[in-house]
Amino acid sequence: MRYQIAEILIERGYQLISKTYGEIKTGNSYADDLLNDLTNYPHAFVLGCIMDRQIKAEKAFLIPYEISEIMKAKGYGDFTVDNILKFGLENIKNAFLTKNLHRFNSKMAENFYYATVKIKKDYGGDASRIWKGIPSSATVVKRFLEFPGAGVKIATMAANILVRSFKVPMRDLFCIDISPDVHVKRVFRRVGFIPKSTLNENEMLIYTARELYPIYPGIFDAPCWEIGRNWCKPTNPECNRCYLNKVCPKIV
Repeated sequence: MRYQIAEILIERGYQLISKTYGEIKTGNSYADDLLNDLTNYPHAFVLGCIMDRQIKAEKAFLIPYEISEIMKAKGYGDFTVDNILKFGLENIKNAFLTKNLHRFNSKMAENFYYATVKIKKDYGGDASRIWKGIPSSATVVKRFLEFPGAGVKIATMAANILVRSFKVPMRDLFCIDISPDVHVKRVFRRVGFIPKSTLNENEMLIYTARELYPIYPGIFDAPCWEIGRNWCKPTNPECNRCYLNKVCPKIV
């Protein structure tokens, strides 16, 4: 049963990859256009990923657009790396605080600014150099980990979105781990992949995904997030609507 569930999730994961391009959705079409434009604004995607900490993903990914609109209103022009740096740390902090963009406004404003500094310093202002040249998956994840505020969850999520949604070619995929997202962990617990109660849950999640599909552990991200967000809710799960219903042991 364990491997049957894994096979269903892997198949669904590849279905989602084949159907999507530019998957980042915030509910604001202008913000989506900015975030999904890796040709002209790859830094918007990177900054949005770094903002994705302990708030809803949609709100986190809105932040680059919110800052871009404030920059325009204050006469700083388009949302380029150079213009963000001219806008400066203090203006960014004021924008975060005034619009209450994040749970941790001051810290995340600093992460936003210093990530932009790093993009300018290390990548010549072109964030797409993080993933250009068909690098190994380990290289891409490591590069994201070097950004302020980017832990394993953010780094693997970013690499996975690049592969899954933007079809960015990489030499291999085995270092793109599953992200320890709350929805993903809930699904892994309920299907019996990881124990219900464990002190090292994140590590168990990552190594279980590696065990089940070592060539691309991150394939489980999208289908498990889909199930956890839509049906496998913390309370009153809608099991009858889930495509795992017939094989899931429903461990609660």
